[in-house]
Amino acid sequence: MSEKTLMAGKVVVVTGAGGGIGRDIALALAKSGARVVVNDIGASVSGEGNDAGPAQKVVDEIKALGGEAVANTDSVSDSRGGARIVTSALDTFGRIDGVVNNAGILRDRFFHKMSDDEFDAVIKVHLYGSYYVSRAAATHFKEQNSGVFVHMTSTSGLIGNFGQANYSAAKLGLAALSKSIALDMQKFNVRSNCIAPFAWSRMIGSIPTETDAEKARVERIKQMTPAKIAPLAVALCSDSSADTNGQIFAVRNNEIFLISQPRPVRSVHRSEGWTPESVLSHALPAMKASYFDLERSGDVFTWDPV
Repeated sequence: MSEKTLMAGKVVVVTGAGGGIGRDIALALAKSGARVVVNDIGASVSGEGNDAGPAQKVVDEIKALGGEAVANTDSVSDSRGGARIVTSALDTFGRIDGVVNNAGILRDRFFHKMSDDEFDAVIKVHLYGSYYVSRAAATHFKEQNSGVFVHMTSTSGLIGNFGQANYSAAKLGLAALSKSIALDMQKFNVRSNCIAPFAWSRMIGSIPTETDAEKARVERIKQMTPAKIAPLAVALCSDSSADTNGQIFAVRNNEIFLISQPRPVRSVHRSEGWTPESVLSHALPAMKASYFDLERSGDVFTWDPV
């Protein structure tokens, strides 16, 4: 392995690292000198089943390159599992310096057909899972006065997407969680950022391809490999990005974007106050005009959610 100095001496947990984006992040961290806890329960895309093979395979890949890693198969979806993942880093390597919350499942369904179980399962893995692992690590980060979180959000949450109310809610919630962690823990030199990745993986392998347009879209996405996400994740984990906190980034092939965060874009004041009728006749038309101005200027996202 080469270029080991950037993350030398650091220990990083990567959840959902048995394949796809998580695997490439784990490998890139190891190549940069980090010791890695490769967490993956080996479940299907929908979260069913359990297989220790994927995590161990990535560990074997890292070791074959001269790196250090350990496999962990605990589930992020309960607090005890999250705690054990962090304990795995402490027991094996004696410390923990970073967490990359990448684990996820999909149970896509149009909202009017979605079951409670489908909604709950996705929220538990993406949002609760990121909370559980982050919370377990936070105590150690506070004590050592350092640490970093990198969370995987999605444009499905930042923008919205068809048939993914559960996933979208979790991913937008994760962006808010990251921001709150950044605010609460910055005094302890702990930072928290998000990445919205555009990459082909089994997580989006079920995208419908019934029409020519859908097939063309999938072919474009296939060109965006998981390895394209890893450099930004490693950079955000490194001490060299110590001044980057509370931000949301996106990666699309060879492009890196800084995502704007919610902010007021127009206000309308009425000295005598508002009635429902005046809101309809004055406020809403003014707000719609502002939206179209933003759209023309390119400030409104129009990307296909991934």
